[in-house]
Amino acid sequence: MAGQSRQALRTRIKSVQSTRKITKAMEMIANAKLFRSRSKMEANREYAKKLQDTVDEIVSHNQDAESQYLIQTDNAHKVTIVFGSDLGLCGGYNANILKYSLENIDINDPIFLIGTSLYHEFQEKGFHLLNQNEISSDKLTFAELKNIVEQCVHLYQNKEVGSVQIVYTRFVNTMTFKPNIDVLLPCTIKEKQKEEKDKSKLPVETLFEPDATTILDSLIPMMITDVAYSDWMESTTSEQGSRRVAMKTASDNADDLSSSLQLEYNKARQSAITQEITEIVGGSSAV
Repeated sequence: MAGQSRQALRTRIKSVQSTRKITKAMEMIANAKLFRSRSKMEANREYAKKLQDTVDEIVSHNQDAESQYLIQTDNAHKVTIVFGSDLGLCGGYNANILKYSLENIDINDPIFLIGTSLYHEFQEKGFHLLNQNEISSDKLTFAELKNIVEQCVHLYQNKEVGSVQIVYTRFVNTMTFKPNIDVLLPCTIKEKQKEEKDKSKLPVETLFEPDATTILDSLIPMMITDVAYSDWMESTTSEQGSRRVAMKTASDNADDLSSSLQLEYNKARQSAITQEITEIVGGSSAV
């Protein structure tokens, strides 16, 4: 029995060590992807913020502007772009997106789901998916995302929905990632931004040519597309960060399990040696 037990333990130790090599490799890959993705995300975030600030400035100084993208309606329906991942092994990343969507999206409202991992789960939950086929998140291009945003804007312009929004995962830091909603349309200035503008001691009068409405009608579509792209980059960065944390935890658990099994194996081996010595001594005494 001791020999069989030791053989089983040896097999388990080898299996755990092999798994540990895989998780460690995936952790290193995720860490490299996280570094690259985070650099791009932070650079694009500044550009998107500047566009938003520009739109906010124009709207705040032209309260009577009648841009089609500023219209508030009573239509409660919303079209939502949801960013998920293509692969698993990233901790609770996808589970948190699904849970957040169930809590914050009306199941009858239209959805564009980007990311193949959650496609069937959203179908099973009964969500109204506008994309009939899976859309890859890893291979998504700016042009493809722009096309999706334009379809959402078209629904808004036709008054089929009252707003356009995005469900994405906000990158807080390398250990914290939170699902969040970003409303694209209608464009509104946040209360905090209003207060900051009201506190300005030196108000600046800006002249717009040809007029504020025309500028907003041209600038807002550009702004919401880039904000959507920025949210996608933030989601992919969060995905890699979540995967890195999950794989590091798995590697650490593999180390702990391997040490525990090695200790158990050593005890079994010592017990077997002690038993053999006892049998030899007992046999020589009988002779």
